[in-house]
Amino acid sequence: EVQLVESGGGLVQPGGSLRLSCAASGFTFGTYDMSWVRQAPGKGPEWVSTIRSGGGTTYYADSVKDRFTISRDNAKNTLYLQMNSLKSEDTAMYYCATNPRDLTSWGQGTQVTVSS
Repeated sequence: EVQLVESGGGLVQPGGSLRLSCAASGFTFGTYDMSWVRQAPGKGPEWVSTIRSGGGTTYYADSVKDRFTISRDNAKNTLYLQMNSLKSEDTAMYYCATNPRDLTSWGQGTQVTVSS
C-alpha cells in the first residue's frame, strides 16, 4: 500500500547537477520524516539526508553537505534531492525512505551515474 517512486536519475558528468524526486502515496506523507539513502555497487547502504515532516529541519551526511539539498512539497506528496557539484563517488542507486534504517521502507530507487 505504501508506495515510493523515485525518478530523476541518470548519467551526468563530474561537476554536474541532478534533481531527484520521490512521489509518495498510501500514507500520510506530511506526518513523516523522510530520507534519502544510496547504495553503490558492492557497498552497503549509506544514509544521505533526512528532512523533518514539516520541512524545517534537514540533516546531511558529511560526504554530501554543502552540495546536496533535500526538500519536500507536502501538498504534492513529493520529496526532492537537489544534487550539485556531483562527483564520481556519488554514483549509486538512490532511494527515498520513511526509515533509512529499514530497507523495507525504501522505494525502488533511481540510478545516478557520475562519469566522464
